[in-house]
Amino acid sequence: MNNKLNSILLIDDDEATNFIHQFVIQDHGFCNHIVTKLNGQEALDYLDTPNENGLPNPDIIFVDINMPTLDGWGFLEKYETEFGRQPSKIIVMLTTSLNKHDKERAESMNVISEFRNKPLSTEILDEIVEKYFTNKAITQ
Repeated sequence: MNNKLNSILLIDDDEATNFIHQFVIQDHGFCNHIVTKLNGQEALDYLDTPNENGLPNPDIIFVDINMPTLDGWGFLEKYETEFGRQPSKIIVMLTTSLNKHDKERAESMNVISEFRNKPLSTEILDEIVEKYFTNKAITQ
């Protein structure tokens, strides 16, 4: 991939999983900046805190379901209420859940772009880039 996304937000309470996913993204050359948060509330606080460029605006958000404090479902509900569905934002529920009800619930939520099973891989990244970012301007 010649062009990179500006940033990706990983939301998962498992630090080992975050480490592996960061490694996959970095090894793939997928984006310039990776931010990890350990639960949905930390992620909402991050997204609502201005930095030198304004509010953080990750190109992709990967969110797990089961986390303490605020789980993935709670994050998504609050995100949609507080931030609205931003058409350029790609949100991928990345989980180990094999529960068909979780997948059905995810597919019924407009805010979710994809429902994928962990672990994150270069194949998943390639598919997301192809589907959502090919022929679109990507920050260099």
